[in-house]
Amino acid sequence: MSRPAAPDAGAPAWFDRALARAPEHRDVEVAGARVHYRAWGDGDAPGLVLVHGGAAHSGWWDHVAPLLGSHRVVAVDLSGHGDSSWRPEYTMSLWAREVLAVAAAEGLDRPVVLGHSMGGWVTLTAAVEHGPALAGAAVIDSPLAARPPEESRAGGIARTHRVYADPGEAVVRFRTLPPQEEYLPYVMAHVARGSLRRAEGGWTWKFDPGFFGPRPDLRDVLPRLATPAALFRCERGLVGPGMAAEMAGLAPGGLTVVDLPEAGHHPMLDQPLALVTAVRTLLALWPGR
Repeated sequence: MSRPAAPDAGAPAWFDRALARAPEHRDVEVAGARVHYRAWGDGDAPGLVLVHGGAAHSGWWDHVAPLLGSHRVVAVDLSGHGDSSWRPEYTMSLWAREVLAVAAAEGLDRPVVLGHSMGGWVTLTAAVEHGPALAGAAVIDSPLAARPPEESRAGGIARTHRVYADPGEAVVRFRTLPPQEEYLPYVMAHVARGSLRRAEGGWTWKFDPGFFGPRPDLRDVLPRLATPAALFRCERGLVGPGMAAEMAGLAPGGLTVVDLPEAGHHPMLDQPLALVTAVRTLLALWPGR
């Protein structure tokens, strides 16, 4: 059984209480790879699957998922990320299969899937290729682009990770893709610590630096949606009002757009309670509850 994470100095009480509600850690095999995930809440409640962005992991939701108590919440480590296996190559379709496999392993009947950034691309791919299996699909600041922002702004990421002798040094050097200047330091520290794994000679990052690859354009994906869909637009993120309107026009039946005030591209790092409030509202009203 996993122990609750140690409280962060200076963190508010709500954050410490959320981390104290430690998730269950489980694995499922998908196409020859071990896919790790975390789970919170009542197993008989409606299902919600959370999908992280590129180079991230399921621990990005540790302080968010416990606050979504109306649902059985699971957060997946896509292959090549977190505590899941690495693959020779990665595709949106294969990652979408992993999302559905995690939901099936938990017995979630037609869950809502919520994905952040590149995870939003995975979410929309799952909604197009496995639509009847989902109750709805929502994305957080996933822009119309030829490549997800983690890839297009990576700036030629190294093919191997640096190894740090001291994990504290690695945490200090932790940065998001794409970069974000404003964040809550206690959240950032927690996410950074969960991003590390032991390696020969010290500590390094968990994600596979080779997870980048060809991706579909959302302009080709959105018109094929057959499930209710929503966009959480971050005010200081990558999806401006014009792009949000274009995305809504591409989706059959439109797209519910919810603005997150003052949020950067990674709202779980700078505006987590605003994000929780928006997701709670969506889950209470949509789809058809």
